[in-house]
Amino acid sequence: MFQYPELLHTVIDTTDPRALAEFYRQLLGLRYRAGDEPSETPGSQPGWLVLEDATGVRKLAFQRVDLLPRTTWPAHDIPMQMHLDFTVPNVEELQRQRQRAELLGAQVMFDRTDDAVEPLYVFADPSGHPFCIFVA
Repeated sequence: MFQYPELLHTVIDTTDPRALAEFYRQLLGLRYRAGDEPSETPGSQPGWLVLEDATGVRKLAFQRVDLLPRTTWPAHDIPMQMHLDFTVPNVEELQRQRQRAELLGAQVMFDRTDDAVEPLYVFADPSGHPFCIFVA
């Protein structure tokens, strides 16, 4: 019987895995994989962290890199290469999530909330990776 590969999680490069993992942990209500929780050891700099949902399913992983140029999107000098999409049920929740994302350190890159069909924001996370939150 033919078997397809199964997606385990999406890995995001960052110069600071703990800070970016913490951003997405709070934004999405995820938890650290056992053993990846923040430690009390001063100066501890993990090279790899994993976040999972409440049932233990892996969602995102974070990998340390030395250099990470920020995308210049919508200009194409440094393309997005990939981005994450998240949905909310209505415009009120979209506005609430914008406030939360900005409080956690995201920056709005593009505002298309005036679109009657699919209002959305494109954000940059603290490492500069684009992600969208839109009304589905």
